[in-house]
Amino acid sequence: MEFTEAYKQTGPCCFSPNARYIAVAVDYRLMIRDTLSFKVVQLFSCLDKISYIEWALDSEYILCGLYKRPMIQAWSLTQPEWTCKIDEGPAGIAYARWSPDSRHILTTSEFQLRLTVWSLVNTACVHVQWPKHGSKGVSFTKDGKFAAICTRRDCKDYINLLSCHSWEIMGVFAVDTLDMTDIQWSPDDSAIVIWDSPLEYKVLIYSPDGRCLFKYQAYESGLGVKSVSWSPCGQFLAVGSYDQMLRVLNHLTWKTFAEFMHLSTVRAPCCAAVFKEVDEPLQLDMSGLCLDDDFMGGSDAPGGHFKVRYEVMEVPITFPFQKPPADKPNPKQGIGLLSWSNDSQYICTRNDSMPTALWIWDIRHLELAAILVQKDPIRAAAWDPISTRLVLCTGSSHLYMWTPSGAYCVSNPLPQFSITDLKWNSDGSCLLLKDKESFCCAAVPLLAESSDYSSDE
Repeated sequence: MEFTEAYKQTGPCCFSPNARYIAVAVDYRLMIRDTLSFKVVQLFSCLDKISYIEWALDSEYILCGLYKRPMIQAWSLTQPEWTCKIDEGPAGIAYARWSPDSRHILTTSEFQLRLTVWSLVNTACVHVQWPKHGSKGVSFTKDGKFAAICTRRDCKDYINLLSCHSWEIMGVFAVDTLDMTDIQWSPDDSAIVIWDSPLEYKVLIYSPDGRCLFKYQAYESGLGVKSVSWSPCGQFLAVGSYDQMLRVLNHLTWKTFAEFMHLSTVRAPCCAAVFKEVDEPLQLDMSGLCLDDDFMGGSDAPGGHFKVRYEVMEVPITFPFQKPPADKPNPKQGIGLLSWSNDSQYICTRNDSMPTALWIWDIRHLELAAILVQKDPIRAAAWDPISTRLVLCTGSSHLYMWTPSGAYCVSNPLPQFSITDLKWNSDGSCLLLKDKESFCCAAVPLLAESSDYSSDE
């Protein structure tokens, strides 16, 4: 892998959907860099510090959320002189997002008073009263024709279906939830999944015309659903719960066909490979060096040089387990990270009670494929959008990768660069790696189907 030099950032950074550009927030400025040359191709100055950025799907426009104002500014890459500013006045702006046609911006006001659809074509706007959430509760169909928006009035949750062409309300129906958390269209646009707050375990599948197709409730007492995700193929629905279990439903009968437990101790029989990150001191030959006494007296470098590698462990093995305090809200337990591979064959999970372990499940064979045990808690994990390859980071200077043929560690050559977040380019050729105040990119070689990786690559 090849790494670029580090560049300054003070906020969000993201690739454009067409994989050609990187948008970087640096205080008040929005920098657009070319993905190949890393030269600045556009520079826009905003009216305040940038809190949030999002590309339009056509990669021609980009919006910046200035939530301290609060205000939204949008820019065009093809027409740099074109500008757009959205200000809701006293209502404020809690969140903003693009519509699938890249010509409308949806903003949610503070206190969820209303959701407004702003047109960049004719400056018209449409209002939807009482949206349920600020950043959540809105989902678009894959073909971009319809939007489902969660609303709440008279202590009841509703789904509003809107046409993304005319932005007229096509239908409204109530849903059987106490306090709806979020909503997702299925990848084939045939169903809508919604789930209740953690206080009530309830996952509901609705048809677009408002019929409840299935109600799933794994248990009644205790905290409920923590994460939900459709598989890219649309055939499976994964539900992660606070009881530290992953359940997978099928799209034909909506019945559970797999339940995966995240135990603190893994015992035989277990066919999964367990990879544990270990330190490996560098063997330096210093016999040919001659240093004077003054230099030796002034150098007191602690720790020495280290690199890391994966060591394959035998079962039984016990993972570090953190029991959350019973008297504090939002306990760190349950399936907090849940992500499907691009081919829907694998799913990776992190049980927040064991934050240093990443579990990889094989959906085809309904078994545990691998466990990656890190030294530090896992910050982020993302699948290659093209190949079956998983990349994760822990806040250290290393990247960790897994493929069905093995796992390996990659050291970042940049000094004092701790990888706290990562994002894939849409074509799988490049990774964006973030530190606290800088970012870099790494060119990732294409993954050959028959290639074998070792831990020291």
